[in-house]
Amino acid sequence: MKRYEQFPHTADIGVRVYGKDPKELFENAAFAMFDIIADLENLSGDTVEDFELEAPDREALLVAWLDELLYNFYTKQLIFYKFQIEELTGTRLKARATGRPVGANRNRLKTEIKAATYSGLKIKASDGACEVEIIFDV
Repeated sequence: MKRYEQFPHTADIGVRVYGKDPKELFENAAFAMFDIIADLENLSGDTVEDFELEAPDREALLVAWLDELLYNFYTKQLIFYKFQIEELTGTRLKARATGRPVGANRNRLKTEIKAATYSGLKIKASDGACEVEIIFDV
């Protein structure tokens, strides 16, 4: 199963993200966002950040997760490339992201993303598969 695919959107960037379960969906959504921001191929590093977030529902939790990663990208100058959701409920997330400082890797940066949006955001789950469309404000 592929992690994600981009789809055309008028002014922003749209991605359709896939996962075998909600945890993998959240991991793949984070990967998709950073794959748009930077060239992740063969990227390695050992900077680890832990996250614990709460939100009123799973869609709000997904946006909070992505926006928290973006906040860390911009404030701590970290490119994340590996994501592990350790705990996920309908309103709570505990996760870990691995990355490296942007530093000398500025040539890897591709697209500036300002935020994940709620535009048309609805997580769809069926037997053995989850899917969501996310619009990124660029």
